[in-house]
Amino acid sequence: MTDPLHSELLEIALEAARRAGELLRDGRPADLAVAATKSSPIDVVTEMDIAAEKLITTLVAERRPHDGFLGEEGAATEGTSGVRWVVDPLDGTVNYLYGLPTWAVSVAAEQDGETVVGVVAAPMRGETFHAVRGRGAWASGSWVGERRLGCRPAPPLDQALVSTGFNYVADVRAHQAEVAAKLIPRLRDIRRGGSAAVDLCDLAAGRLDGYYERGLNAWDWAAGDLIARESGALTGGRPGERPSRDLTVAGTPGVFEPLQQLLEDYGAWHD
Repeated sequence: MTDPLHSELLEIALEAARRAGELLRDGRPADLAVAATKSSPIDVVTEMDIAAEKLITTLVAERRPHDGFLGEEGAATEGTSGVRWVVDPLDGTVNYLYGLPTWAVSVAAEQDGETVVGVVAAPMRGETFHAVRGRGAWASGSWVGERRLGCRPAPPLDQALVSTGFNYVADVRAHQAEVAAKLIPRLRDIRRGGSAAVDLCDLAAGRLDGYYERGLNAWDWAAGDLIARESGALTGGRPGERPSRDLTVAGTPGVFEPLQQLLEDYGAWHD
């Protein structure tokens, strides 16, 4: 049975992601500047991240004033409705800063602590991905219409294409490179796209077999994690745990399990 609340949250998430994506795509100044840095001087915030988050928070507050909010660029309210929005207004900021196309707006809605709606809009790719818990994962775009997503059948691990990302703190990134060097001989290859949200959606769309990254926050993976799971993929963190800053792992059944164990064996979750 379709939950009317979840349908309402999906409608709001789709509109918020679409409008923020249009703002970022159409409003990107030629002389785009760095507004601030986060974990290190190369982990940047642009003026457009801030503008996109403000657009989303304003829209959500107008439609559902009693909901909570957690946003990457600092927006945080508790709310009283049991619903919380978890938003990354621009996932892939460095790609955006350099004019690369792999960036996205990620909007998720939680109900009583569980993600029930996820939307990832990738405007430069002309795609929007969305999922509602228990209703599957979907992609839409002008070039493909709307289609239900399903992850790929699992290949042997040595034929798996796996994506990852690297932290902006130098010593953490160096350790991640060591882990990747150990993994590469065990896999078909490794990709580094620059947006966790897009990577998780590409897994859902059958374009990847697996994905892992250390150091993500809830806003990085909340929407993409639901989309991946609703496509049939498995997601988690360290064995027996949920995704966390220590480790986020996702993969098709049959790839997820050995990939997660290799990452545990290689100490991917610590320096």
